[in-house]
Amino acid sequence: MDRRALVLGGGGVTGIAWETGVIAGLAGQGIDLAAADVIIGTSAGSVVGADIACGQEPEALYQAQLAPPDPEPAARIGWGVIGRLVWVMSTSRDPVRARARIGRWALAARTMPESGRRKVFQARLPASEWPAKMLKVTAVDARTGEFVVFDSAGEAGLVDAVGASCAVPGIWPPVTIGNRRFMDGGVRSVANADLAARYERVVIVAPVAQGTGPLMPSPGRQAAALAAAGARVALVRRTARPCEPSGATYLTCRAGQQRRGPAGPRQRRKRPRSGQSGKPMAGRPRPSRQARRNGRRRHHAASLLQPGSVPGTETACRPLAASTRTSRRTRTRTSFPSIPGPAGKTQPI
Repeated sequence: MDRRALVLGGGGVTGIAWETGVIAGLAGQGIDLAAADVIIGTSAGSVVGADIACGQEPEALYQAQLAPPDPEPAARIGWGVIGRLVWVMSTSRDPVRARARIGRWALAARTMPESGRRKVFQARLPASEWPAKMLKVTAVDARTGEFVVFDSAGEAGLVDAVGASCAVPGIWPPVTIGNRRFMDGGVRSVANADLAARYERVVIVAPVAQGTGPLMPSPGRQAAALAAAGARVALVRRTARPCEPSGATYLTCRAGQQRRGPAGPRQRRKRPRSGQSGKPMAGRPRPSRQARRNGRRRHHAASLLQPGSVPGTETACRPLAASTRTSRRTRTRTSFPSIPGPAGKTQPI
């Protein structure tokens, strides 16, 4: 029997809500992602992975996302933090040294106390002990840049392991485990899907699909590498347009953005012909360019929410509703492609 792996990538609190919606939606269509033999979580994926590995029902997790959020310290990742991470990765040749540079910055950053951050995860996680199901949580040593994988066989507890995997550099404090301090596992890769190299069937759920070249490979590149090695890979990610598979099966969850058509050179807007002024009709003011663009986006988003809107599918899983854990700026309505299964039965991946 083929061994199965579920990889859950990072993406902040929005990523937690999105991954929960994907897992609950697919479970409603008869696809049980929690039945995988191993769950690999990075950053936000470690939180969702711990939830389902501990036996939490996807529907209950989904409903919890719709409830008002618990009062807890909030943080906002500004463009300065993102720009610094991208700059370090793009100007370094050695990935370990690049991560060590980011770690030095994370250790020197002013953040909330580490003890206060630990209380947040103690209240959020369903258990403090490692579950019986195999769960792997990724992190990075903030001093050396070494990539580390925590599991039940190690000395780290579940709360500290998940807290370390979610310690975004410059935003949250690195987590102390033994004599070492660890930061977000997403500094190496937003998904770290290469850890599923020994599994024959792999599902990758990636709220963030971007990478920064060879130092931080994207989930798509890691999925292609797994498929080239002979694994059956399905990559679920948010994209603005359909992607063409290269050895792997991509289940695209497209956000409601403007469709620009097939790839190719952009065509210049035609000027009015002679005799046509191009002015709006009398009594009907012409909408602004931004209003016209927003109207096209709303029309495209509405079309994606119809059954069969995603090529190759006839039904759509339930999209994640307006979650109280996501900001209005980052909230999007998405439709999740479904894989039909036996009626009334749960079909494992």
